[in-house]
Amino acid sequence: MYDFYWYPKCSTCRKAKAKLDELGIDYQAIDLKETPPSQKNFEKWFKEADFPIKKFFNTSGLVYRDLNLKDKLATLSEKEMAELLSSNGMLIKRPLLVKNGQVQQIGFKESSYEKYKKMSWLDSFFYVIIFKS
Repeated sequence: MYDFYWYPKCSTCRKAKAKLDELGIDYQAIDLKETPPSQKNFEKWFKEADFPIKKFFNTSGLVYRDLNLKDKLATLSEKEMAELLSSNGMLIKRPLLVKNGQVQQIGFKESSYEKYKKMSWLDSFFYVIIFKS
């Protein structure tokens, strides 16, 4: 099962959620504004994910602009960036798709969600071969 961090009022997030539903992918929807990921999660994701840290920030958002992060981000430590993201869900690029504690996707491109359906099918296939045989 995936953790799907989203903001329900965001049209892009609603499109991503509809795509997950269409593909039959199991997920738990988590409101980014109400329950942002923890600072420890961000610190872990910064180290393990194949995404640049800046990708985690909603650079077009009002909060990002109000805090003038465009100029400040380069001077912050990873710990400070993680603390900032965990303190305000509106700073986080959305949606955020996580599985088994690993970031799978930041943002939404319809075509990129197709691979999760394929992975889900493969997971089921290998489960049947290994455990049911």
